[in-house]
Amino acid sequence: MSETFVIIGAGQSGAWVARTLRTEGFSGRIILIGAEAHEPYERPPLSKAVLKGEATVASTILLSQAEAETASIEYCLGVEVSEIDRTNRNIRCADGRHISYDKLFITTGSRVRYLPDIAPSARIHTLRSHDDAARLRQALHGHLLVLGGGWIGLEVAATARSLGVSVTLIEAAPRLCARSLPPVASAYLAQLHARNGVDLRLAQSVAALSAYQDSVIAELADGNIITAENALVAIGVVPASELAQACGLACEDGILVDETGQTSDPDIYAAGDVTRHPNAFTGTNIRLESWANAQNQAIIAARAALGIPAAYREVPWFWSDQYGVNIQVLGMPVAGSKFYRRGAPQTGMGTWLALHEDGRPAGAIAMNAPRDLRPLRPMFANHTAPDLATWEKSAPAFTPAALA
Repeated sequence: MSETFVIIGAGQSGAWVARTLRTEGFSGRIILIGAEAHEPYERPPLSKAVLKGEATVASTILLSQAEAETASIEYCLGVEVSEIDRTNRNIRCADGRHISYDKLFITTGSRVRYLPDIAPSARIHTLRSHDDAARLRQALHGHLLVLGGGWIGLEVAATARSLGVSVTLIEAAPRLCARSLPPVASAYLAQLHARNGVDLRLAQSVAALSAYQDSVIAELADGNIITAENALVAIGVVPASELAQACGLACEDGILVDETGQTSDPDIYAAGDVTRHPNAFTGTNIRLESWANAQNQAIIAARAALGIPAAYREVPWFWSDQYGVNIQVLGMPVAGSKFYRRGAPQTGMGTWLALHEDGRPAGAIAMNAPRDLRPLRPMFANHTAPDLATWEKSAPAFTPAALA
């Protein structure tokens, strides 16, 4: 009897699970269920090309309806899943239908974190979907208030400035991207945005945010008042793991999976933002919010479900584009205690190398120098660092204070 594999979540991970199952020879039934009405699409362009109007929805699609039909992948789009019944191996959808599965994949990604006690408003935006990007694009005029100095907040700020929009950015931490970057790289980003006209307010929190017919008004904890036409709340995301928790799967800030993507239920796999997985490079369980993780972990999970030997052991990697500067981050440089530089990353052309105290690699940050990361990637995978004496143009170790 033919097997049925069901995928909950029609984003990047879900599309790659479906695609991989077919390319690896699975001949059974594949059902891909997505809460959004859109076909699966890539999210990185949302804060850049799509927001600028340089890319269309069609250009970001990962698996079109026509491609799905050709591969005999059944789409259920615009459908919410309300329950997973692990005992009987079926799911219940909000529209009342029940779907049985032999293997289940949860690729529900993440949802934006929202400020408590703030009423929804057409002038207060988040950015997670194509629909969000379309609404935000219409709001890019006058003055934009950005709450959050992480990657999404910074990319939207850069896009808005390129369109001539005034931007004030508020970050509760004393520096930008503090969760993923060491102070030296955070300082570079702050300088980059300040040079491009962003009014940065670091170590500031919002006491109140109110929306009116023609404006939003933010009251900061220090008593300052900021008025803008629109606001973007970009204070991070949380894993969309509610279904997994409700059905009793092991979860801890995400669905806990092994290196194959298997959950605590052997018939259920998960991939992407929603998972917390053992990472061979860091030696810990981590949850990654990146394009590369969403795609590559999904491929491994699909193969593992088919019984193909597979393990997800990649070094974390992600990138961002801001004001013409391509920023690539390999590993976890924020965990480093010693820093070396090649070229001049502090001016936007070079690389910082971060090492642990014992000399093991922690990570690297390349500013307009993607080629610098190519030889580092296999070294990091083997937990080795380059020979500093021969690493071209390496500088002595320095602390962030040395750059002041």
